[in-house]
Amino acid sequence: MSEQLYTAKDFKSDQYVRWCPGCGDHALLNSLHKAMAELGIAPNMTAVISGIGCSSRLPYYMNTYGFHTIHGRAAAIATGVKVANPDLTVWQISGDGDGLAIGGNHFIHAIRRNVNINIVLLNNRIYGLTKGQYSPTSPRGFVSKSSPYGTVEDPFRPAELIFGARGKFFGRCVDVDGPCSVEVLTASARHKGASVVEVLQNCVIFNDGCHSAVATKEGRAKNAIHLKHGQPMLFGENNEKGLMQEGFGLKVVTLGENGITEKDILVHDAHCEDNTLHMKLALMEGPDYPIALGVIRDVEALSYEECVYAQIKDVQAKKPTRKLEDFLLSGETWEIK
Repeated sequence: MSEQLYTAKDFKSDQYVRWCPGCGDHALLNSLHKAMAELGIAPNMTAVISGIGCSSRLPYYMNTYGFHTIHGRAAAIATGVKVANPDLTVWQISGDGDGLAIGGNHFIHAIRRNVNINIVLLNNRIYGLTKGQYSPTSPRGFVSKSSPYGTVEDPFRPAELIFGARGKFFGRCVDVDGPCSVEVLTASARHKGASVVEVLQNCVIFNDGCHSAVATKEGRAKNAIHLKHGQPMLFGENNEKGLMQEGFGLKVVTLGENGITEKDILVHDAHCEDNTLHMKLALMEGPDYPIALGVIRDVEALSYEECVYAQIKDVQAKKPTRKLEDFLLSGETWEIK
């Protein structure tokens, strides 16, 4: 990391931001600029790769290297960028359609390989750029232009895909919650290996209010829990509620009831290798459980590109041939006169 200090302005391009007024992408873009400034990595050592979709316009608004690629292939191209130049900090920007539908295979394999890229998954549960079709994260029964009578499919839950692909980092934030977004984005960039941040993002045109339960500060206090490593899992407007383990599951309790104190509340361990509890936290939903925000899982492991380069170095040490001419002349040779 560079010792030079940067501001969010250093990462902003001179391009006019072409998203709908009120779109959650605006807030996420501002948080990403702030996160990059906090990380202190120079703009010319940063690359932002995207696929196709509303969120995939984001590289135009970054004063960094950028590549607006093709539908669903952002993870594949981001992998190539990182392996070709491992010194670059590589961000991948994808929507739920781009990343989990046509790009689903690339998504899970980038995570499985643990390529050191920072995947930002903007989840508005709709196809916005193509004007309102249901997406892989749209809930069952969702009425859209491509499902006028309601979908008959169950949606992907991104956390399940990530943990199923043996993901080592998963965080979640709400588009309009700047402090939490900056916190999670910076943590994802500092993580060595594939990181995924799911952004609960609003589409003001085609799916307005899709994350209404946590869209306001008051809503997040009631309906979300901001997890922080090493701290008790407390939530509520006055931190009056918490999470305890009950059998193999979790239960919500209120401090003071039945003699429950803060000592009875689970303490978040984001670095635990076993992802069982991380999975349960990430999948909490419904009226009785809060939505988990913050860094849910952060476990170190060898990254794909460092293993590739270590393998190359090992093979080169065992095989002294360095040039093509040496290789061609290394076997039996003869001369024709």
